[in-house]
Amino acid sequence: MGWAIALHGGAGDISVSLPAELRLPREAALRHCLQIGVAALKAGRPALDVVELVVRELENIPCFNAGRGSVLTSNGTIEMEACIMDGKTMKCGAVSGLKTVVNAISLARLVMEKTPHIYLAFDGAEAFAREQGVETVDSNHFITPENIERLKQAKEANRVQIDYTQPIKKVVEKEKPVANGDSHIGTVGCVAVDNQGNLATATSTGGLVNKMVGRIGDTPIIGAGTYANSLCAVSATGKGEAIIRGTVARDVAALMEFKGLSLKDAASCVIEERAPSGNVGLVAVSASGEVAMPYNTTGMFRACATEDGYSEIAIWQCRIE
Repeated sequence: MGWAIALHGGAGDISVSLPAELRLPREAALRHCLQIGVAALKAGRPALDVVELVVRELENIPCFNAGRGSVLTSNGTIEMEACIMDGKTMKCGAVSGLKTVVNAISLARLVMEKTPHIYLAFDGAEAFAREQGVETVDSNHFITPENIERLKQAKEANRVQIDYTQPIKKVVEKEKPVANGDSHIGTVGCVAVDNQGNLATATSTGGLVNKMVGRIGDTPIIGAGTYANSLCAVSATGKGEAIIRGTVARDVAALMEFKGLSLKDAASCVIEERAPSGNVGLVAVSASGEVAMPYNTTGMFRACATEDGYSEIAIWQCRIE
């Protein structure tokens, strides 16, 4: 038994022609955050601390869709969500609808540790953040020029127009992909197992660009986007509605528990059979230090390392390093 860690920066329609100015900062961020996690595990930090530490750092990097880089709702506002879970105790905490909290993942942990509840949202979560003295800022801090442009592009892509060359009442959707293959900048997540075999997972996101105000995705829903028990820890990314329907994270654990599958077989089965529509990915680790990072999208920003010296940073099928 040894430690292992995996993290992701989102899965989706990531073009292989992604420009270097968009690709390289994300690769560097994955490398940086992986190093932080590895150092913490080598120092003997528990898995729960490690996943929170790594996701906090990912939230502070604006090239991912969490924290500072959170995408905007259809009203141009911020609604962040996050979840953390300890595999040993099965304790968990989740938040959504955050507008001012700098690190949503740490507030989720406070929900787990300081309340009798699992999930707080919107005004209640914001009030709890103020009570706990966590760092908050004006919501304009999160509204970046890049995400204003992404919202504009998403609205244009979704605009429905009438094609007057077709029979009356026929409606077609105007197709306009987001420029530079940048349509999925990425929910973030981290899973880890420490030297004592304790597992933990953490996931954070700004949600879906141009989402309806009040929409909640898979990230804060235990068993959908985030789950950990004594067998494995899972963090999912992709289209939240598909992940919720497929109970993706819990199903990985269930296949291990009830079918006796290995982590890699369980994760692959879930991606292929429970979420076959091409819009889901996940990272997972097992209590024995096995790592799995399957996806059925074009690509997934991901990284992992194990105590035996293996490490990987990748976006598409081939490793970057």
